[in-house]
Amino acid sequence: MADIKYYDVILKPIITEKSMNATAEKKYTFLVHPEATKTQIKEAVQKMFEGTEVKNVRTMNMDGKKKRRGMTVGKTAKTKKAIVALTENSKDIEIFEGL
Repeated sequence: MADIKYYDVILKPIITEKSMNATAEKKYTFLVHPEATKTQIKEAVQKMFEGTEVKNVRTMNMDGKKKRRGMTVGKTAKTKKAIVALTENSKDIEIFEGL
């Protein structure tokens, strides 16, 4: 396992209709490093966004999609998504506000 720092764990937020509806329940969706664990994701969110307290983290591994260009067949890279639920008295994450 590679030594992953907290600032390398979260790659980008996932902004879809379903994930934006979940922000009302203080659940935020991120694309994370494929080798990151739940404890590393929890630590990264609490360090990167001050005033947040993570209640739980749910992760899912997404396989790469098949892509074709002419006769050549390949796959896109594997990714990992994380749904982070915050406690009730935690501050909201500012990236998702105003979207």
